[in-house]
Amino acid sequence: MIENNDDDDDLQLCPTTLAALNEFLREKEERESEFKRNLENQTLDVTFDENWQLSQFWYDEETIDTLVRGAINSTESNGRIALISCPTLYGKLKKNGGKRQVTLFEYDERFQVYGDDFVSYNYKFPLNVPKDMSNSYDLVVTDPPFLSDECLTKTALTIKFLAKKNIVLCTGGVMGELAGRLLDVQICNFVPRHRNNLANEFYCYSNFDFDKMLYRKE
Repeated sequence: MIENNDDDDDLQLCPTTLAALNEFLREKEERESEFKRNLENQTLDVTFDENWQLSQFWYDEETIDTLVRGAINSTESNGRIALISCPTLYGKLKKNGGKRQVTLFEYDERFQVYGDDFVSYNYKFPLNVPKDMSNSYDLVVTDPPFLSDECLTKTALTIKFLAKKNIVLCTGGVMGELAGRLLDVQICNFVPRHRNNLANEFYCYSNFDFDKMLYRKE
């Protein structure tokens, strides 16, 4: 048998490719380090880019501010808020929410940097969440990643498992009828908007007077 000693050589990257890879890894490490520093300092200003393969479409700043204000006004100062598949709300809500406990249920593992506030979540397995979180959140805010009956139906199971009562749902207009049947929510006057405009009509739904909470002063 003839030994092949060329395998290692075949796996060697050319200098240009290796340099590009090292640069990518360096920048990735710097971004993660910066994020962790911000997290430790409670500034939470670093955000990740949208991953369209995960159907991620970030809210614009006005929408983030409005939803965060509404979430704060809808809960007591020591309340518990669950965010399902809407990670852009976490940073500002954590920073401005005082002693409120904020938990992000999210598929994108990049958000593990939120530490204990992050729960790995896949809507396809709606009850694969910590059992001690049942009926423990004063407010659940969710933005299911896909406009499909399956996605909303399974996400609704998670919502009902986590929520004490109040629910805010941001999703496409085509899901409104099903959302009403599943979660007893109604359309709000407030209309969420995204940094990159979506072709689909997009609305906010709730099972309480969320519009009133958006502009009420604490």
